[in-house]
Parts: sequence; structure tokens; C-alpha cells
Amino acid sequence: MKKSLFVTAAMLTAATALAACSPDAGKGTASGGTEGGNNASSCTNTITKKDLPVVTMWGWYPNTQLVVDNFNKQNNEVQVCWTNVGQGGDEYQKFQTAISAGTGAPDVIMVEMDRIPTFQIQNALVDIKKYGYDAVKANYSEGAWKDVSVGDAVYGVPVDGGPMAMIYRKDIFDKYKITPPKTWAEYEQAAQKVKDAGGPNFGDFGSNVAAVTMALQIQKGATPFTYDPAQPKSIGIKLNDQASKDVLDYWGGLAKKGLVGTQDQFTPEYIAGVINGKYATYISAAWAPGYLTGAGVGKGKDTGKFAVAPLPQWDAANPVHVNWGGSAFSVTSQAKNPELAAKVAYGIYADDASLTDGWTNQIIFPLNLKALKSPEFVDLKVQFFDGQQANKEVYVPAADGYKGVTYSPFGQYYFDALTKQISAIIDGSVSGAEAADRLQEDVVNYAKEQGFTVQ
Repeated sequence: MKKSLFVTAAMLTAATALAACSPDAGKGTASGGTEGGNNASSCTNTITKKDLPVVTMWGWYPNTQLVVDNFNKQNNEVQVCWTNVGQGGDEYQKFQTAISAGTGAPDVIMVEMDRIPTFQIQNALVDIKKYGYDAVKANYSEGAWKDVSVGDAVYGVPVDGGPMAMIYRKDIFDKYKITPPKTWAEYEQAAQKVKDAGGPNFGDFGSNVAAVTMALQIQKGATPFTYDPAQPKSIGIKLNDQASKDVLDYWGGLAKKGLVGTQDQFTPEYIAGVINGKYATYISAAWAPGYLTGAGVGKGKDTGKFAVAPLPQWDAANPVHVNWGGSAFSVTSQAKNPELAAKVAYGIYADDASLTDGWTNQIIFPLNLKALKSPEFVDLKVQFFDGQQANKEVYVPAADGYKGVTYSPFGQYYFDALTKQISAIIDGSVSGAEAADRLQEDVVNYAKEQGFTVQ
């Protein structure tokens, strides 16, 4: 099983779609050496406390240089040697090579939370629960810890997340006398009203953001995967339950009626559409304002035209909060001193100065409760939203309500397979329900090929 999974994991690519963990993640460039690994001689940063032990680290946050310098200045037990070997898929490919070779990995690595099971099943990450978890447990929510855990074991320290919401154009809503829909039924009604009046697409159903579809299915009540590392050859897969079918049929129906577009997101064409008012809403995560700002949205003639509202619900009386994206720092099994590496993982990007720099510059949506609950963050008047207190009104409540999910050990294959089925829905060759059945068959067969027993 693991040998086959190694091959699959090695194919991790840019399907991370901006990593959904940091709006400017792609701006990092590898420096100070192309591989890094456990070689502390190729640091991007300068270590000044040369008499202390060194822990090597890979990461791609745009402000990692500042974060590492802050950690090293404040710490008298260990120093961090940081190297940026690339963002998302680029880093994962290098990490996979190091896993297969049994050498070349850093002590600590930044990973997106949904990738943790892929590396954990290969014994590439260390359970850090015994290395100081109790001392920092209260700093993060239950949902944040669940996203970095596999079973009862903890394989990362959460840094940023992506509680989901609905960004909308105030000018379009005002023109067509639309109020932010509280339910998905109201969303469709508003979309129809705008279309009937000759208005723009109400939203977008892009095939290249399968993680969004997964989150919306979970919001409806789906549980795509159940996995317990105590039974590593067994996995539960439920991708064609009624909730999953309902969501695919819902969005497929919106697309068929011409109420939403079907443009791939994170493309110049999509961004141009957002800037030009082609879409009334954007279903996305808390990192989206930073991403959109960096892409040129909300400037010039678009200034002050955007606002944000809670994600529409299937049952307004029983709201379910979901998440898209987020990253953590994990300790690799090649770490020379796992306990010292865990100290870095727990402490890096956890000081007030680094967290404040991260959220004020829209690099992260912080999961550390010191920042998440701070009055400065909660009461922030967000410039992109024309001074709206978006954190207080929308994103913090969504983060507080998020309960976490269970990811699969072959998440990339699942997302690729879901992308293929969404494309089929868009081109009209299958219904949402049919796509769900095909997806179930595809992923179950794949899991069995990898040696899993599917429950």
C-alpha cells in the first residue's frame, strides 16, 4: 500500500491553487540553497546566536524572514535555519523526494493541513503530542487542532485558516435591491432576480476549486472520509451520500440556468471578471481579501464596492461553519532532535509581533487565539470592505464555529477526481447525482488499488 502511495504523493502539484492559506504565498522564491534539508549552512536568514543548536525549516509565507528573525531573537534555546524551496506543490515534491531517499528533509516543514495525512501515512511526520502539546493546547480551537491531527495524534501546529463566507458587490446588490441571502434557497432566488433583470452572474462554479465544493458538501452534512491510523489499511469513503449529491445538483442547476458562471478561478479571466463586475458574489475564505487586493481587485473604480456576509446556510436555524485552506508547521521524521524541532513548531509564528504582522498585512487569518480574540483584530475596520468590521461580523464567528474535518491520505487524487466530475457537470454530460456516483466508484477503486479496505 505505502509503496503505491509514495508514487502518488510524488505527483503533488500546483493543484494547491494558491494554497488557500496565504494570499501572497506564491511570491516567495527559493534562496540560500535549493534543497536545504538538514543542512544548516544554507540558511536564507542570518543566525546571530551561533552557540545554540539549530533546527532547519522549510516554509513559504511571504513574511517568513520576519517570523524567523522574531523567533531567533526571542529564543535562547534553539535557532531556526530557514530555506524557501518553493510554495505548496513545489515544496511537497522536494519533500516527497526526501521521504523516498530517507534523507534531505528539514527538521520542520510548513504544510497545508489537508496534506498532513498524505505524509503521515508514510511515517514522514512526527506525533508532537508528547513534546509540549498540553502547554499550548488552549492557544487554538478544537477545530484547528482536529485539522492537524490524524486520529488522536497531532502532526502539526496550526497557523492560519480559511473560515468561509460570501463576499459580494455592494453596487450590484444595491442596483438590483438584493439583501445578502441567509440560505442557499435565497441565494438562488436572488440569482434568478438579477438574471431576470439582465444583470451579471451571481457567482461562479469553477471546476478548479474542488476544495470549495468539498467544504460546501460538508456544510450540507456530508462526511467524505473517516480514517483512523490505528487501522491504517481501512478507510471510510462516502462521496455519493444524499448531501453530496444535493450540493452538486444545486450548483450544477445554477450553472445550467445561467445563474452562475463556470470560469476557473485564480485565472486572469476570472479576476478580470471580478474587477469588471461580472460576478455579484464570491464564495471564498478569510484569506480572499488579501488575495484579491494583491490581484488588483478593490482598487481604482472598484474601491469601496465590496462587502462580506456570512456563508449562506442550508438551514438558517442550524448554521454549519466550514473552512477552505490553512497551514501548519510539522516536525519531520528526519528531524535530528524531534523534541527541539517541536519547540520550534510550537513557537514559530506564535509570538505577538509575527501574528500581528501576518494579519495586518493580510498574509494570514490567524488561528492562534491570542490574535484571533485580540480587540485589535476583532474590531479591525477592513479597508477592502470599505471599513466594514468583517472579522467581528463574519470571519471570527465562522472560525469559532468550525469543528474541523477528517482528510484522506490521498487527498490530491480525490481533489483531481472531483475536479473531473465537476467539469462533467458543467459540460452537461452528467447530473450532480450521477457525478457523485462516478466519483465514489473512482475513488473507492483507487483506494483499493493502494491496498485499503474500504468501509
